[in-house]
Amino acid sequence: MVVGDFANEVDTLVIGSGPGGYVAAIRAAQLGQKVTIVEKGDIGGVCLNVGCIPSKALISAGHRYHQAKASEEMGIVAENVSINFEKVQEWKASVVKKLTGGVEGLLKGNKVEIVKGEAYFASENSVRIMDESSAQTYNFKNCIIATGSRPIEIPAFKYTKRVINSTGALALKEVPKKMVVIGGGYIGIELTGAFSNMGTEVVVLEGTKQILGGFEKQMAKLVERRLKKNNVDFKFEAMAQSVEETEDGVKVTAEVNGKEEVFEADYCLVTVGRRPNTDELGLEQIGVEMTDRGIVKVDKQLRTNVSNIFAIGDIVDGPPLAHKASYEGKIAAEAIAGEKSEIDYLAIPAVVFSEPELASVGYDEEGAKEAGFDVTAAKFPFAANGRALSLNDADGFMKLVTRKEDGLVIGAQIAGPNASDMISELGLAIETGMTAEDIALTIHAHPTLGEITMEAAEVALGTPIHIVK
Repeated sequence: MVVGDFANEVDTLVIGSGPGGYVAAIRAAQLGQKVTIVEKGDIGGVCLNVGCIPSKALISAGHRYHQAKASEEMGIVAENVSINFEKVQEWKASVVKKLTGGVEGLLKGNKVEIVKGEAYFASENSVRIMDESSAQTYNFKNCIIATGSRPIEIPAFKYTKRVINSTGALALKEVPKKMVVIGGGYIGIELTGAFSNMGTEVVVLEGTKQILGGFEKQMAKLVERRLKKNNVDFKFEAMAQSVEETEDGVKVTAEVNGKEEVFEADYCLVTVGRRPNTDELGLEQIGVEMTDRGIVKVDKQLRTNVSNIFAIGDIVDGPPLAHKASYEGKIAAEAIAGEKSEIDYLAIPAVVFSEPELASVGYDEEGAKEAGFDVTAAKFPFAANGRALSLNDADGFMKLVTRKEDGLVIGAQIAGPNASDMISELGLAIETGMTAEDIALTIHAHPTLGEITMEAAEVALGTPIHIVK
């Protein structure tokens, strides 16, 4: 023990400052708690620093470049369009800096103490926080663990200069000429879209028969077709076997439909999932129950079996979504304050920033039927929407899932431009118990993509205006 290590006393200790942790800390402080937040890396966690935000910045830059080169149909011809990738990275970093600085300001503005270092549980009511030069004990009444996750590393594909994860891909110094992407989930597909828009030839190795397995096949096919037009080749039922790193690239060996194939590229990007960061906290020492995968078991208020310790975000069951973590952070902070808040995931959206964008909330048609609902699946195409046509981006559709007996909205899927923004209206509809009639009677501005929601509701009612029934 360090001499003079007098324990600091706090009401609520939050471990991790990502979108779950910092939101939990702020809400706890708003509810009158004395709060300390611990972060071993950069404020904002993976999402703000090496995940959601920088990836969307890169996707946006790639989209701008691609549009500049491919707008001849609209009468716009640009010559000698080029990418200054160093400048792109500088701009991306400036976006990250603004947001992380903003989060730090919000924490300080809510009187949350920020401590840098790694936390290790000494007991059910205390942690040791260590940095390179010192250690300090913190005693707490309650603790919220929000330590997030990290990319899974395949044993045969150890990370190197040329074999990279999503963090490495976002930090590249140049646009690769060729890239092999292992895994066709949302991270792999988003980065595939970003780099292919900048001119990279990409091969995606996917172990199943479909990319984006969490989405309906028709939605995933739209993305696949768009990417194929843009220097992307897909290998399905492909299992990556090994990688050989050369002086200026990689050779990836994979078994594709039972046959061995070798793919040469500048980089190999591995995106096969994420692992919860629960293995270096000392949770076993204090008896916190976890699954074999390191997922912390929690109740409907995010409370672990140790009653004063809560867990949120990627380390608990469910999809690793930043907005899920933020939602859970508020619930945990409110539970600590004695409120009756508890989780309800029915209206939690899932979004992929692909081209076109995909978004889903609530039940899909198949899931609703499996749950015992008699449903109507009402579909409306972007191609019948004036705003989509004027954007020259009319691929896609919206599908509204409603209960037949009363028209209650229980789910929605969108594939098309701005799907990520449009899904919020459907989430609100599900959360507030709206029917298709409620949406159809809501006047939507024209011409907007939002009208598609109204049109899909009219399809559900059997009274569509802009498509023939």
